[in-house]
Amino acid sequence: MTTTAQIQPTFEAWRSKARELLKHGVAPENVDWVDASQTASLLAEQPADYHSVPNALVKVPADFLRLATNVCAHTDERRFAILYRLLHRLTLGGEKHLLAMPSDRDMHQCNMWAKGVSRDIHKMHAFVRFRLVGVNEQNGREQFVAWFEPEYRITRLAAPFFEKRFASMDWSILTPEECASWDGHKLTFMPGMSRHDAPPADAHDDLWRTYYRSIFNPARLKVQAMQSEMPMKYWKNLPEAEIIHDLITSSDQRVRAMIATPERPVKPAPNNAYLNSLRNKPEKLTSPAPASPASAP
Repeated sequence: MTTTAQIQPTFEAWRSKARELLKHGVAPENVDWVDASQTASLLAEQPADYHSVPNALVKVPADFLRLATNVCAHTDERRFAILYRLLHRLTLGGEKHLLAMPSDRDMHQCNMWAKGVSRDIHKMHAFVRFRLVGVNEQNGREQFVAWFEPEYRITRLAAPFFEKRFASMDWSILTPEECASWDGHKLTFMPGMSRHDAPPADAHDDLWRTYYRSIFNPARLKVQAMQSEMPMKYWKNLPEAEIIHDLITSSDQRVRAMIATPERPVKPAPNNAYLNSLRNKPEKLTSPAPASPASAP
């Protein structure tokens, strides 16, 4: 008998349902996983009628839960089914060493999904650009808003980084799937918003462009490597992207100017008493290492 598992596309929802199914020993091939956010309300899940006696408490390795957290943030419609099959094999199936077998088909697929999600989190940490929208009149805290378009559902996974790094300001990160806000005390999450809800450009955009121009080294320019680290799909939301083309175009000219610039004279060492004492300090004489005893003929 097939059981329909209709859940919201979150790790918490999947874990709760998977725990229930595993408790009753439901086989992976007997579960039809359905994304509740993609179905009509008329397809509401019916209460499950299990015909098996609940199992004793099943212990799940912490490494699997960390893997599942990232896998559930992916958007592939197969993720919940394959993840449950992996869980069933790992526990009730007796394959306790499955997590140490990256060549296994299910493990390989879940690892690929998890790596993709990890890369997306890294890009969000690197390419979110906050814009000042006001100041809280009650506490004087500046309020910032950013717009970002992640590839996967990673807002909840990426938000703690911003909570720690920008704890002294109020901020919101808007994405199409889910939004995160920090008020100095707690993180809250809301439904996704449209690109039109994002704030327009502000003075901080010029600061980003100035900073990027200052760290751009034309002598070390590798366009393909740069585009690999900063994919062009993110450029539309990056203020510094407006000057990238000009920096690339003028890079050869700037390199030639750098080569033609005369070498600057070496500055004399500072006349500092402590540094002079170190320079004039004689080197310690090291005694030669004792000779090894000659081996017997």
